[in-house]
Amino acid sequence: MAPAEEISIGEVARRTGLRASALRYYERSGLLRATRRVGGRRVYDASVFESLGLIQLARDAGFTIRETKWLLDGFDRHTPASARWQALARPKLAEVRGRIERAERMRDLLERLTRCRCETLGDCVRKRVARLATERASLTH
Repeated sequence: MAPAEEISIGEVARRTGLRASALRYYERSGLLRATRRVGGRRVYDASVFESLGLIQLARDAGFTIRETKWLLDGFDRHTPASARWQALARPKLAEVRGRIERAERMRDLLERLTRCRCETLGDCVRKRVARLATERASLTH
């Protein structure tokens, strides 16, 4: 059996476009297994690229380091990937929907502000308070 390829942290960083400091951070966070050291330097085997791909997939989906750690280590080892993703994705989807709703409200407000014709900032506030009161009243009737 051929010995596993030993890849330096610098080479992993170069191939992935990540900084070596990010690799060390992932290792400290428990997302990457601690590597062995040769001459005081971290060396990885080729499986690091799959691990980093999984970390990137989780990041692209908006998962935090903590959530990604849970994906990797928070389940019984026999739990299939599909069940892990579903357990994490459902609450994340609710969170993302909430962010989208807030962003849409912000967009609507900004669009109204681009049409502002108020003379003073106080006028803006009074008009907004009046508009919000009218909207609330219409919701209760």
